[in-house]
Amino acid sequence: MPQTIIEKIAQKYAVGLSSDHEVRSGDYVMIKPAYVMTHDNTGAVIPKFRSIGAKKLANVRQVVYTLDHNVQDKGEKNLEKYRNIEAFSVEMGADFYPAGRGIGHQIMCEEGYAWPGTMVVASDSHSNMYGGLGCLGTPIVRTDAAAIWATGRTWWKVPPIAKVELKGKLRKGVTGKDVIISLCGYYNNDEVLNHAIEFVGKGIKYISMNERFTIANMTTEWGALAGVFPTDEVTIKWLKERNQFIEQRGLENVPSDADGNGKHPRINESNIAEVEQNKIEADKDAFYSNELTIDLSTIDPYVAGPNSVKVMNTVSDLKKKSVKIGKAYLVSCVNSRVDDIKAAAEIIEGKKVADGVEFYIAAASSEVQSESEKTGYWQTLIDAGAKPLPPGCGPCIGLGAGLLEDDEVGISATNRNFKGRMGSPKAQAYLASPAVVASSAISGMIDYDWDGDRNEIKAEFKANKKSDVIQSSVKILDGFPSTIEGGLLFCHQDNVNTDLIYPGKYTYNDDITPEEQAKVSMENYDPEFGSLAEEGDIIVGGFNFGSGSSREQAATCLKYKGIACVVAGSFSETYKRNAINNGFLVIDCPDLVNDLKEKLGTEKPTIKTENKLKIDFKNSSISYDGKDYSIDPVGEAAQELIIEGGLENWVRNQIERG
Repeated sequence: MPQTIIEKIAQKYAVGLSSDHEVRSGDYVMIKPAYVMTHDNTGAVIPKFRSIGAKKLANVRQVVYTLDHNVQDKGEKNLEKYRNIEAFSVEMGADFYPAGRGIGHQIMCEEGYAWPGTMVVASDSHSNMYGGLGCLGTPIVRTDAAAIWATGRTWWKVPPIAKVELKGKLRKGVTGKDVIISLCGYYNNDEVLNHAIEFVGKGIKYISMNERFTIANMTTEWGALAGVFPTDEVTIKWLKERNQFIEQRGLENVPSDADGNGKHPRINESNIAEVEQNKIEADKDAFYSNELTIDLSTIDPYVAGPNSVKVMNTVSDLKKKSVKIGKAYLVSCVNSRVDDIKAAAEIIEGKKVADGVEFYIAAASSEVQSESEKTGYWQTLIDAGAKPLPPGCGPCIGLGAGLLEDDEVGISATNRNFKGRMGSPKAQAYLASPAVVASSAISGMIDYDWDGDRNEIKAEFKANKKSDVIQSSVKILDGFPSTIEGGLLFCHQDNVNTDLIYPGKYTYNDDITPEEQAKVSMENYDPEFGSLAEEGDIIVGGFNFGSGSSREQAATCLKYKGIACVVAGSFSETYKRNAINNGFLVIDCPDLVNDLKEKLGTEKPTIKTENKLKIDFKNSSISYDGKDYSIDPVGEAAQELIIEGGLENWVRNQIERG
């Protein structure tokens, strides 16, 4: 059967598969990623690692630590945290990059951990950025990170895969940031939510590596779990130039896995030659859930916001409205590389930041800052009045200097402008390219001199329905039921968030018992839920079930309530990971949800039916009211986690078994 690039890479990094198992979208697999990166949250993963009885890393060369998020905080508490992380890395022998070296995602690309055709994970949502290099970069949660440290493995459900075709060529003055803003703003109805994206099309050859990193990075904000570009001539050229740069720079800052022969352990001629000869490409008739196209020549310079990546305006339209700004930012992992700093410097050279505006700049890495200083771009920005911050994260995540204040407007080259993320929830935050940010900083309002014609975006969307195929019966492990049957609790609402499932006021009560968690489950969604639900019932929810925060209790409270599993049209990926990691099964079945909404209506928040719902795991189907619905196979990887009671127990047992 034909496979996509995502499926081929997942196949390459899956472990424990039978010899004839071809990985497909929807499969649960155990993966052994090439690398796992954690940043400041390493401090939170360490106690998880210790608590499961782990004493050493399964593969010291698989693990990378980067300190980047709170680098401006020089308080003793944060410095102690950083010292502890460094001491742990020394004890374990893992690769470590201290505060000041740069943002972890940039380091992963600069130092060759993110590599074409490989799978690399990180406990941070912007690991999608690695897709600019043709690497399947995707986020994990902290429990997964601890599992990989201890065993080298964790689980992954291969997501639905979307194909995004880039046609044409960008006009002068339009950038990769405008491409991803237009994709987020034009396709703003969850067309790629929880998908992995493969970029294709003749327009790709005109997209630089810097722009590919930007686009891949912000597929996160678009709702995707990965955004992968093909490995092509542009990729190979960048790798070769990177190798030459490293040869000139030397290896003094490369961690302990340098091989001692003067070559970089990852970025070197032989590894690049291997990539050239063995590019991973999608098969001709590979299946994609959704196909999207956009004509690059119809994209204008855009601004996203305020306070949403789904709201898009042309710069020219906002310029007419004279949107006054108080702060401008050229910071973060998405748009603070040399090309970005150059673009801003060329706009701002010989000018001054407007009175009443604070313009903050931070390079994505110490290397980027050094190169920008050598070329003079950095000093140009400083001379104009920009305020430098250390290489790393900062105002883009609401940490350190320069946060937005009440009623203030900011424009930023970062990736997120969620309400309150960069400071006060009463502020307004816009996103734009480095050139637009620099233009706005010197104008004092959202501005950009661009003489292109105003265009309407040309784009097309097609949803594909997977043809019915005869599925072989799923092997059922000892201890896992071949079927379950229970009463149906229909909770129709879409976007049921974690606060509705498990109220936030209980989240930090560490002493709450499982029984108490069960009692307050779905309390904010429906006060009647507790009296309706019985042990063994099955919840059928709406779409995007479990959105919102990452609190694990939103999964465990339903498990403690005795709910057998949750079926929904779709899930927040974080909720899905938290559920499976806690030994609680969740299943996607959009057709069932749509039918129930039509049959049962949506007047009551919770409807308990007399008919039972039956899930047949051996034949991958759900039966209700005389109709059968196909579901993705619940494979051995997922079964094993449910049997063991979650990922942490699975890891403990793996360690005990040696």
